[in-house]
Amino acid sequence: MEHGQSALRNTIELDTIRANTVYENNNQQQKGGDNEDVDYTKRAQWLRAAVLGANDGLITTASLMMGVGAVKQDVKAMILTGFAGLVAAACSMAIGEYVSVYSQVDIELAQRKRDKKDKGFEGESLPSPMQAAFASSLAVAVGAMVPLLAALCVKDYKVRLGVVPAAVTVALVVFGWLGAYLGKAPILRASLRVLLGGWFAMGITFGLTKFIGSRAL
Repeated sequence: MEHGQSALRNTIELDTIRANTVYENNNQQQKGGDNEDVDYTKRAQWLRAAVLGANDGLITTASLMMGVGAVKQDVKAMILTGFAGLVAAACSMAIGEYVSVYSQVDIELAQRKRDKKDKGFEGESLPSPMQAAFASSLAVAVGAMVPLLAALCVKDYKVRLGVVPAAVTVALVVFGWLGAYLGKAPILRASLRVLLGGWFAMGITFGLTKFIGSRAL
């Protein structure tokens, strides 16, 4: 199995991730961990890209929508702003991840050449910049859809300003829990860190935009 490709596919197919995780845990319990130990650090690259992408899309889009909602009651303005944030965040994340992974590949290839280990190695074992970019942009889109769908379902202005942060809060907890669970990290700490960061971003954007809109302009 091509390790780099299967790892990135897991970021796109969350059901497959859960199934593989259950299988690995059951396998360890049955064999006592003697024959096959799971190295969770190997998940770091795709897990970082998936969690970072989802949270970036979620927080960026929600913050932009809350900022516009602080000065405009029109739902169309909020939705258009959120959609623009989705596209911008997805493109930014994809380009950033592509450049980052490509740099990693170049460094690894250079190191192999220096160590004279470049003979006979398989290129498929290296991470794929295109797959990393696609997975990251997809994760951003998934996260950004949460506040967009929440805003679309509510017409009343005041209710909308409560529903969007509520939906984002649930999503932040889920993303924080998922990242910690897949990486076998402390779940409570990871979820709380993601949640507080999201609240801070939305609160700052809403407050500053409202202040500028009502006083400075």
